[in-house]
Amino acid sequence: MSPLSISTDVLIIGSGAAGLSIALELAEHASVTLLSKAAFDSSSTQYAQGGISVVLDDEDSLASHIDDTLIAGAGLGDPDTVEFVVSEGPSRIAWLIEQGVPFTQQVDNKGQLQYHLTREGGHSHRRVIHAEDATGRAIVSTLAAKVKAHPRIKLLERRIAVDLITGAKLNIPITRCLGAYILNKDTGQVETFRARFTLLATGGAGKVYLYSSNPEVATGDGIAMAWRAGCRVANLEFIQFHPTCLYYPDRQHQSFLISEAVRGEGGKLRLPDGSPFMHRFDPREELAPRDIVARAIDHEMKRLGCDCVFLDISHQSSSFITSHFPTIYQRCLQLGYDMVSQPIPVVPSAHYTCGGVMTNQQGATDIDGLYAVGEVAHTGLHGANRMASNSLLECLVYAHSAALDILPQLNEVPLPPELPPWDESRVTDSDEEVVVAHNWDELRRFMWDYVGIVRTTKRLQRAKRRIVLLQGEIEEYYGHFRVTSDLIELRNLAMVAELIIDSALSRKESRGLHYILDYPHQLDKAENTILTPNDNSFFTTLRTTNSG
Repeated sequence: MSPLSISTDVLIIGSGAAGLSIALELAEHASVTLLSKAAFDSSSTQYAQGGISVVLDDEDSLASHIDDTLIAGAGLGDPDTVEFVVSEGPSRIAWLIEQGVPFTQQVDNKGQLQYHLTREGGHSHRRVIHAEDATGRAIVSTLAAKVKAHPRIKLLERRIAVDLITGAKLNIPITRCLGAYILNKDTGQVETFRARFTLLATGGAGKVYLYSSNPEVATGDGIAMAWRAGCRVANLEFIQFHPTCLYYPDRQHQSFLISEAVRGEGGKLRLPDGSPFMHRFDPREELAPRDIVARAIDHEMKRLGCDCVFLDISHQSSSFITSHFPTIYQRCLQLGYDMVSQPIPVVPSAHYTCGGVMTNQQGATDIDGLYAVGEVAHTGLHGANRMASNSLLECLVYAHSAALDILPQLNEVPLPPELPPWDESRVTDSDEEVVVAHNWDELRRFMWDYVGIVRTTKRLQRAKRRIVLLQGEIEEYYGHFRVTSDLIELRNLAMVAELIIDSALSRKESRGLHYILDYPHQLDKAENTILTPNDNSFFTTLRTTNSG
């Protein structure tokens, strides 16, 4: 059977909040093909507990939300971008409500029903709208139902992107993205998708680290593909480690996120002896931004040699805890922890990729016809540290902005010419899958040990030497064997790992999420770390197909 070839107006790679919302906005005017890497409900959005930051309260203001975001970003947030995203927030929430997302409501002191707003680290007001403690699941399930029912949206599950197809890659005089090669995980064949517009909504790269709150699909695919296609990336040294993932020794690889909202509602961090410690690190204590809280926990764990610290909200009533955090409560209970009556053990875990593929305010990348939205992108919103619950807001705002940019071009941009199929004429099936598994494990372990919450130049240089050797092994393997899902993910993770390392080595200061002992102070001038493919001879010599 010959590999499938599909033509579509818009190809969307990724099925989280960004991918789903832009699919619905464009489908009224274009044919849309939406690809999901695994099951339809496996995106990072699905696991987002806290909510979406938005100004809905009269006591709050757009100016306050903008200030809080810029402060959290440690001087690197782009003021114009922050103002744009925050200002668009209320209309995007209104759109979600129109779609039927069941945000949590409460009766105010006047007896009127209103949306409940919680508060999280870095926010000066209650401005996080949520659906209990499973906001991401509520958004995905609501939008997914509409996507599945829409006649102009073709949803394809278990498809993993191999590489983008550009005119430059095919040596034809078309300077734009023409589509992508996609591996069908069920048939093992690489299919060819051609599209007027291609949108990356592939999420972040949390699985580059040994311990991560992210789902298994967060392997940096969009960042790696865009880089290979010629796009610039920015600020990839800023990896946010969520301070509080549930710790259970015998299942450490299956982290479960304990929402920041638990601290927002009064949860206290305690040492194994029960004593609080955040007051020694920041006057905001548990409500300090995530980078400060994560470093404080990391410091105390290393100082005491303990495996975890504890998060205690047991001073709140049982009804308060079970009504505000039903999902977290039940999950903890399943694992033997009753947060109603006892503190729960927590550790930091890689959580969010603040940098990514550079885009403009419309989500457009350096390559015509290619857009990036959500965690895969660098927009300037997060700066050196993402403020809690700004990520889903960014997804929604930029999905809408990208849709508005694409719509008037639909009648102007022709469908690309027929594209050559994926060439497997000079490769064979692998008989050494253990090599992939070994390299995957080694990569994630040295990234955790050398490029983690607290860094040193020596550790980063050690990681750089290891990743260069690993890249060579992976590319040799990639050039000789048929692609598999694991190999594609490993190749992408290795590329993103090197980009993170190079970005970290180039920043000679500690700022936001990047804390390096050799340069503990923050420089007076804040500058973005921008990497360009042509500036790195190692990357530009890598082959971008496995056709020999």
